[in-house]
Amino acid sequence: MYEQILYEVSNPIATITFNRPDRLNAMTDRMGDELKHAIARAEADPAVAVIVITGAGRGFCAGADLKGLQAISAGERGREHDASLDADPGDAAMAEDFRGPYSYMFSVRKPIVAAINGPVAGLGLAAAMFADMRFASERAVFTTAFSRRGLIAEWGIGWTLPRIVGPSHALDLLWSARKVDAAEAERIGLANRVFPHDELLPGVRAWAEDVAAHCSPTSLQVMKRQVWTSMTRDLGPAMTESLELMRESFDRPDFKEGVDSFLEKRAPEFARIGEE
Repeated sequence: MYEQILYEVSNPIATITFNRPDRLNAMTDRMGDELKHAIARAEADPAVAVIVITGAGRGFCAGADLKGLQAISAGERGREHDASLDADPGDAAMAEDFRGPYSYMFSVRKPIVAAINGPVAGLGLAAAMFADMRFASERAVFTTAFSRRGLIAEWGIGWTLPRIVGPSHALDLLWSARKVDAAEAERIGLANRVFPHDELLPGVRAWAEDVAAHCSPTSLQVMKRQVWTSMTRDLGPAMTESLELMRESFDRPDFKEGVDSFLEKRAPEFARIGEE
């Protein structure tokens, strides 16, 4: 089914790999559709606790494919949509704002980690900002690129970037479109962690295995929804909702299992998302 990505499941991770290394994994419409379809597939699979997105070869994603951009500038129509890739991942309880292109990742019920293995630019960076976390190789290089192409803060990055790194850092990165190395990305919060290049994917796996072994998938789902939706609301409603959700959690089997496993000094046995 997939022409431009690779998809692999190795409990507890589904790894989605952009697979156009000869083009530095430049994004096409089809690649975007395949990404969404694969995320929906991973979300429904109970063997998957964490979804990881990375790139083949030496980079993560160089942005939108320039051939596609040239076609747009020449007034040409885009390619026909492949209906076999239609998918609708995500928590239906999330507002429509979190169900758009790439922003749907915020509504997906499982953690999504972008493993930035090399250069990431433009649309590639905008898409990575919709992952819940970004782990980076020491070889990673980040750039927004848009201002140097006569473009604007595309694909929602004008919303995500200031919320992740703060407005001043966001404007610096957007206006200058300068290249940021992994160390600076970690310092300003653009990357959560930086690993030696060969330890990036093992580091992501270690994090995912720890989460899968010790944390309630339902708790992760609810917390993810709380964090991202709270970005668009005031403290009062967020606090009210958190109290309601806390009371609901007391009635879930995960609460009893979490307490019992702690008292019995054993690993918890939580049901995975997709087993319901």
